[in-house]
Order: sequence, then structure tokens, then C-alpha cells
Amino acid sequence: MAEKGSISIHAQNIMPVIKKWLYSDKDIFLREIVSNACDAIAKYKMLASSGQAQAEESYAVNIVADEEKGTLSVSDNGIGMTADEVRKYIAQVAFSGAEEFLKQYKPSEGENGGIIGHFGLGFYSSFMVSDEVSIDTLSWEEGAQAVRWVSADGMEYEMEPSQRTQRGTTVTMKLSEENHEFLHLHQLRETLEKYCAFMPVPIYLSVIEPPKAEEEKSEEEKGEEKPAGEKKPEQVNETNPLWMRRPGEVTDEEYREFYHKVFHDYRDPLFWIHLNAEYPFNLKGILYFPKLENEFTASEGVIKLYNNQVFVADNIKEVIPEFLMLLKGVIDCPDLPLNVSRSFLQNDGYVKKMAAYITRKVADRLVNEFNTRREDYEKYWRDIHPFVKYGCIRDEKFFDRVKEAILFEKTSGGFTTLKELEDKGETVYYTSDAKRQAHLIAQYTSQDKDVIVLDTLIDNNFISFLEFSGKEQNLKFQRVDASTEGLTEEGETDEAARASLEEKFRKALDDKELEVKLTRFKSDDLPATITVDEQSRRFTDMSRQWGGGFQMPEHRTLTLNEKHPLVKYLISAEEEGDITQMVCRQIVDLCEMARQPLVADRMVDFLNRSNKLLTMLAEK
Repeated sequence: MAEKGSISIHAQNIMPVIKKWLYSDKDIFLREIVSNACDAIAKYKMLASSGQAQAEESYAVNIVADEEKGTLSVSDNGIGMTADEVRKYIAQVAFSGAEEFLKQYKPSEGENGGIIGHFGLGFYSSFMVSDEVSIDTLSWEEGAQAVRWVSADGMEYEMEPSQRTQRGTTVTMKLSEENHEFLHLHQLRETLEKYCAFMPVPIYLSVIEPPKAEEEKSEEEKGEEKPAGEKKPEQVNETNPLWMRRPGEVTDEEYREFYHKVFHDYRDPLFWIHLNAEYPFNLKGILYFPKLENEFTASEGVIKLYNNQVFVADNIKEVIPEFLMLLKGVIDCPDLPLNVSRSFLQNDGYVKKMAAYITRKVADRLVNEFNTRREDYEKYWRDIHPFVKYGCIRDEKFFDRVKEAILFEKTSGGFTTLKELEDKGETVYYTSDAKRQAHLIAQYTSQDKDVIVLDTLIDNNFISFLEFSGKEQNLKFQRVDASTEGLTEEGETDEAARASLEEKFRKALDDKELEVKLTRFKSDDLPATITVDEQSRRFTDMSRQWGGGFQMPEHRTLTLNEKHPLVKYLISAEEEGDITQMVCRQIVDLCEMARQPLVADRMVDFLNRSNKLLTMLAEK
């Protein structure tokens, strides 16, 4: 006679919570049922290795979808359960503390956390997709009686003896009509690839298709009397993934193949780090450096977190520092202090130590690449530098470890290091657009002054970090159009001439705020330049970059080269002359074009004025 009962400890409260809060991720039920099956096999293997049980030739989890019956079954040849164990682990959902679970882990309104993985709830995720769930199990213990447990709602159940003769457990789910997608081969493959691709026990999948109607059969099939059958099972997982092997056993080609397969990136990674720690925690994994295409905002990486080869989640911020999210990889830690959802971690010192370890290994690898493969490192610096700089800003310890491997590209070719810049103790001149600012770059390089390239979004923030973090006291960065201090000669200039030029330019431009300086440039071929204060321009650029509405007014200075023929002409020219005003405007527009494109009417005026001046020149 079947034994009847109710799931103990307020199941009527637990089941609605499971169904409501896991609904958006209902495919996760398959991970829970399959990982339970793998756990059962792992437990039996432990008994066999200690001599308490007979070892099997092979272990496997078999998943069978029957489209006609609407059932999905997951079978294992693991440890199995006795009737008492079914009562303990299944019928008493929270034998380890459901009352406390409901108080602590019930999601608050607006949250969407999964509630599985602990307190025996993993099995109950099956009720999210099923109208009925049954367990058919036979324990490994000698003389054990097989039992069958059935429940339609997870709250009431029946249990009776079973005819099962093979050790292990089969969980059969009669899927509700709206969840029949999980009977289709494509959907099952996709879900298993997501959650179970690297579980440690072979997982085989097969689908029993319903018989075809006569009109659907091909000519060959019409003459056959062959019922619909089970397709040959296919293995859907890899039991010994790359990260579980020793680094010395893995070839570069295997690392690349794994990267392409798991992350669906057709490009090769730049390089990778194989993590393999056993103390003070057990952690294995592989982190890949992808091509970032010079920016870190374009695409976030994917770091998959596993617990004993069971997929937990992508990009869990407690384990992976934010700046490392730009990488791609897998991390497997059996000792993760997971909460009941398996999607969030307890925020404790253990997790912080793991994050610090990962950060340290990444920094050490970068430094090693710099020291041992400098030529290759320089080749992919343009790809990784946004990540390195972002990491330095976000994590002081990372900066301290990696600073010797920070490079700066020079416009003249080659690279210089942060230490080399510090040792010089001079202002560091840089360009944010080497093509547009080429004429100013030439002024510096002609005097044997290096100009470095800082032309990505992160650079403004990074040089401010270096200047104001208190770590690099000697560094001062200045864009080539921020000042003329490195381009001019010492000596007095004619103040009357300067005042006259200032008046002419202000009238020509109708700009009462323009500051005009007159000096002697070391080069004779530069008539003038417009400079904007470095700090106010940086603030404006960062405000624009991050969507800020406030912008400091830019203090612009026009510096004229007293030695240039055009400037000499303007000093002696009539103040009100049309040509004088055209030349003034032309000089200013040319200076502005070296900084940024002219827009709208100003560009039209510049082109018309250029044509007019050329025509006047041709007519002389």
C-alpha cells in the first residue's frame, strides 16, 4: 500500500516562493537535477574507493526526453536512496532549517533571486516546469528496497515500493504543456551546454520522437513497420575540462580552441593565465586577454564561475574585481561560500582573499610578459592598455604590482616606461590626436622632446590618477596644445606690438575675452598657436565623456611668434584694413583646426576666406 504524506515544515510557503522567484530562470531546474545526479555518482565513487562498495566500469547520467508522453527523465547509477533517506532528504524539504531559510532568504519585492542549491531545494526546482515529478530509486546498501515517490505539487506525495533492480535514481518530470520546449533536442542541448557542459560525469542525451503520421512519412518509411524510437544518445559534456588539467599538459592550440568554443570569439586571445591554487583555497581556472580594440567600454568580457565543474553564473563581482570583467575565462572553486541561490556569494573574508589572489596572478603575468617577451608585449599593448590603466585606477594594489609593465607609446616610434618618465623628472608632453596635432608634435620632436600618445577614453582619467594619487610625485602631463612653455625662447618682447596685435585680433574676431601673447618660438615656421589650460580642458573632456552637464569655461590664449613673417606683417599693417582682419581670422582658424574640426558656418567662412585670399594673391 502506498504511503501518503505531506512535505514537512510549511511547504505551502516554500513552493510559491520557488515558483515565483525562479520563474524567469526556469531552465535552471535541469542544472539542479543533473548536478544532483552527478553528486550521487560522486558519493558512490567515494564508497567504492574506500572499499565499502563495488566499483563500476562506467558511470553516467542519462537524460531522456519523450515527446509523446511529455516526460523528461534524468537517471544515474549513483548511491541511490532508501525509503528513510527519501523521507529525510525529499519529504523534509528543509531538514537543515527551512524555518530559518524562509526568514533569511525569501526575496524582497522587486528582487529576482533564484532559491535553489541548499536546504534540499535544488530538487524542488523541477516543480517550476512539471505537473508531476516522480523519483524511482534503489540504494547501494545491501538488501535495500527500491522505492517510488510521486508528487503533483511538491506539497503532497505518495511513496511505495518500486520494481527497480538497478542501483541509482531516476527523476521523471511530466512537463506542463507550456514547458514542452524542454522536450526538444535543440532546447535541451542549449540548456545543457549552458549549465552542464563541464560536469565531471558523462551526460548522455536522447530524445524519443512520436511516430509520424502516414502523410508525413517518406516513401522509404511508408513500407516499414518501425515504431518511433529513441535516437542514439549523444554525450553533451566534457568531463575533464582544460582548467582541471595541469598547465604543463595543455598546448597553446588547446588553449585557443577552448577559447573559441566557449566564448564564440573567432579571434585568437592575446595570451592567457592558467590559475591553479590549492592553498589557502582550492581554485582553478583560465583567464584570457581578448582584443579590446583600444577601448574598454565597447564590450564586457565573460568570466564564468563554476563550483565543482557546475556552472554557477557569469561575472560574479564578489569574486571577480570589476576591472577584470574585461577579460574572458572560467574560474572553478569548490569551496565557494554560496547562498541558497548559487548566484550570489556570502560577502566574507574568504571571497575577498580569492579576489585578491586572482588580481595578483593577473598582475604577475603582465609583469612576466613584459620582462620575458618585451617585443610581443609591445605589440599587443595597444589592445590591453585600457584594461591595465582601468585596473590601476580601480585597485591600488594592482597598480603597485603592475606599474613596471606600464608602457607609453611615443610618436617617434617605440615605447617608454612609467619609470623612465619618472626618472626624467620633466613635463611629459602628449597628444590625443597624432594626425591633427602633427605640426605641434613636430615642434617638440625637433627639439628632441618625446611626445607620447594618449588617445583613448581612459587616458584622461589615468594621467590624473598618476598626478594626483600621491604615488608619482614627479609626473606632470601636458597636452601639446596646452602651453607653449617648451617651444619658446627666453627674452623680452615688444609690449606695444603685443598690445597692438591684441587689439587687431579682438576686433577681427569680435572677442573681448581673447588673451594674446607675443613671444619668440624656437622654430621660425609656426606663426601662432592657441592653447587651453590643461586642467580646465581635462575637466571639460571628462564631463562630456561621462554625460555631465557642467563645463568649466575654457581659458584660450593665442600665442603669436614674433619671428614669423605673417606676424611681422600684422604688427605693421593697418588696424582697420580688410586684409588685416582676414589674416587675423585665418590665423586663428588654422590654430583651431589643429585642435579640433571647425563646424557649420565657421568652416564655410574659412573656405570662402581661403579662396578670397588665394584669388587676391594670384591677381598681384
